[in-house]
Amino acid sequence: MASTLADQECEACTSEDEPLTEAEYDDYLAELDDDVWEVVDDHHLDGTYAFEDFRDALEFTYEIGELAEEEWHHPDLHLEWGEVRVEMWTHKIDGLHKTDFVMAARMDRIHEQYAPA
Repeated sequence: MASTLADQECEACTSEDEPLTEAEYDDYLAELDDDVWEVVDDHHLDGTYAFEDFRDALEFTYEIGELAEEEWHHPDLHLEWGEVRVEMWTHKIDGLHKTDFVMAARMDRIHEQYAPA
């Protein structure tokens, strides 16, 4: 899934920023893979990626870890055979920020190379 959101910069927030409201994040959510992502309790993104085997899921997890280190924005990752579940929100504001959606769009882009046929 090609997404212009994935090409945007991850902007650090400040503790003075407010979490996004549903009206504010709706357009961002529309750019994500809707088979993967949902917003839970207007607080965090929850996504589950499918894989054909454990090795691909592990490699994807590693790539997401590298992305997280590069952007200094770290999701919770849950790896198991055939899937990786991702939970993400901006801890500094205890809610969603545009950067969460940019990161999710980048993960969608990475997953394209692993997606089961």
